[in-house]
Amino acid sequence: MNIPSPAKDALAQAALLLRRSNVREGKPFPLGATWDGLGVNFALFSGHATKVELCLFDDTGQKELERIELPEYTDEVWHGYLPSVRPGTVYGYRVHGPYEPDAGHRFNPNKLLIDPYARQLVGELRWGPELFGYQLNHAGKDQSFDERDSASLMEKCRVIDPAFTWGTSRKPETSWERTIFYEMHVKGFTKLHPLVPEVERGTFAGLANPNIPAYLRSLGVTSAELLPIHAFADDSYLVDKGLRNYWGYNSLAFFAPEPRYQHSSTANEFKAMVNQFHAHGIEIILDVVYNHTAEGNELGPTLSFKGIDNASYYRLMPHQKRYYINDTGTGNTVNLSHQRVLQMVADSLRYWATEMRVDGFRFDLATILAREPYGFDEGGGFLDACRQDPVLSSVKLIAEPWDVGPGGYQVGQFPPGWAEWNDKFRDTVRAFCKGDAGVLPDFAKRITGSGDLFNKRGRKPWSTVNFVTAHDGFALNDLVSYNDKHNEANGEDNRDGHSDNHSWNHGVEGPTDDAEITALRERQKRNFIATMMLSHGTPMLLAGDEFGHTQNGSNNAYAQDNATTWLDWLGITSQGRALREFTRKLIAMRKAFPILYRSRFVVGALNEELDVKDVAWLSPAGEDMTTEQWHDGNARCFGMLLDGRAQESGIRRRGSDATLLLIYNAHFDVVNFTLPIVPDGQDWLALIDTNLPEGRLASFPFGHAYAVTGRSMVAFGLLAEDSTTRRLRQGMGSILEVMETPLRD
Repeated sequence: MNIPSPAKDALAQAALLLRRSNVREGKPFPLGATWDGLGVNFALFSGHATKVELCLFDDTGQKELERIELPEYTDEVWHGYLPSVRPGTVYGYRVHGPYEPDAGHRFNPNKLLIDPYARQLVGELRWGPELFGYQLNHAGKDQSFDERDSASLMEKCRVIDPAFTWGTSRKPETSWERTIFYEMHVKGFTKLHPLVPEVERGTFAGLANPNIPAYLRSLGVTSAELLPIHAFADDSYLVDKGLRNYWGYNSLAFFAPEPRYQHSSTANEFKAMVNQFHAHGIEIILDVVYNHTAEGNELGPTLSFKGIDNASYYRLMPHQKRYYINDTGTGNTVNLSHQRVLQMVADSLRYWATEMRVDGFRFDLATILAREPYGFDEGGGFLDACRQDPVLSSVKLIAEPWDVGPGGYQVGQFPPGWAEWNDKFRDTVRAFCKGDAGVLPDFAKRITGSGDLFNKRGRKPWSTVNFVTAHDGFALNDLVSYNDKHNEANGEDNRDGHSDNHSWNHGVEGPTDDAEITALRERQKRNFIATMMLSHGTPMLLAGDEFGHTQNGSNNAYAQDNATTWLDWLGITSQGRALREFTRKLIAMRKAFPILYRSRFVVGALNEELDVKDVAWLSPAGEDMTTEQWHDGNARCFGMLLDGRAQESGIRRRGSDATLLLIYNAHFDVVNFTLPIVPDGQDWLALIDTNLPEGRLASFPFGHAYAVTGRSMVAFGLLAEDSTTRRLRQGMGSILEVMETPLRD
């Protein structure tokens, strides 16, 4: 029926009056916009506001239809219930209160605000002076007041219906000991993927394509660690340069998926992706950013928290509350010492773990989350909340244990139950493989689980997340191809990014046609991946490293939403395919031999009952390393013997795992390594040689001088006529099965 415009306006006005007259008190809990099947309850925390207006928009978010004052205020929560509102409703808030920057208050009802608990955002944030609570050109800067309406430039919130049919898939619940992380980006992984429909590339729907989790499963990794997918903003200075915040470490809403990763308008697209990964046995780990927001410092925009209750949500300078404590280096720091802010973060984590069924979280700049006003506290509110929470204590929790604030470096200091990114592993392995002097003692600590950092309070070797590369820094190919960073494309005159990378170009900066340099670079890639996969701890592989993806020397590609960071699946070379197959072989080997992921640290102590040591360190002569050899700055080759007879008492019945011998040679030349004599053994079987990635298995007698190529690594398994041999052969069978099933390009 075609209704005349005046009639439409009358109907709209009637609906407006009906909603206003029907608004009820509602409840202060749960926070956010909650659909109960009959209507929607709206609840917003603000401890200093004087009035809160709920603003309703049309479906596109372009036209504001009405403003409804929330009628009740309970325990610092403003709330109201609208029985006439349904899922799909687009809304935002205007919050009234004092604009007193010197007192920490920045209320400005002219600025439309995002609900901190919004489950979905619509539209796109567009930069303009209207977004700022003050007049940009005013001499008083943020002490001035801006009366322009920001709604036309803002993203809006949408009420959702959370109903979703999960089917039969369940969380994989992979044990920590068997976990292998794979750090990846939603858009970068799928944008150029030929098996993903073009319209779905770069989205959750693209990632949900069965070919994606199937690839991860065939590679052997267990857990996909996604760079930030919480809704985030592009920094204005990047937009001005035609760039975007590609990584996503600029959070705007902690409950809403990033709209640019949505192929459809449904709020359940992310759930469908999780469901598909779980069906393939792959966990989903979210990289989360609760330490700061996109609102910046006192000169930043007013988008959400700043206008809702600035003095509560952010850490402010104690005696100059106009200014923000900046332990993050981004302008502001979220105040997790405030009960309601801590509640918001905990609620967000529980939402993603329960409603969205993710399997764990990696916390960006996690030291900040554990910092109270007096400094880092292992017993601080956030860590205590995680420890006692029945949901959060049951998922994987991984800390990036550093920030730029005072006492910000806390590797090894997080409480039991947490894993931590271990940059000491990264830097030491890089230095050793490069051939730096005096690194050997620290290298031995890193490959055995960094017990000097984590072997306390019942923590396990899995507590160290071992990585050589990550999103932040050189990709593996560039680590062996560049001496210096090349971040010119970011428009900061190459000043950004770390300069101390422990990288080595092996003679030429960047790409080369020199066959000898290329061969050495490929071997070094295999050395890095082999060292990581065969070390004690939890390995993390950066997506694309398995086939040599390059970022053209950029070690800070945070603003490069382009071919620099998108994985080029069709451009994988024969060398890339060979590296990928070698990576799969290494992962299969790690899984096949429990001695590589035992739940206790190896310490080199004699087990008097069994008369064996769990680990022995050998010189190239096949003998125990002496103190002098450990401290010889020129020593660059040694062996690590992991004795399979050294069982964990009380954990398993007496028996043996396969004994392994790992030899590392960072010297530039061949080292003849004498294979040691081991009781009850016959020969050593060469399992991995990074100089011979496609070499066949071959056995060597005790006392044989094996020629370990310069800058290479070799792994041997002990051959014996007992159960150990059967375990060894079973393990190799798993590896060979992987190698006989090539991965489809």
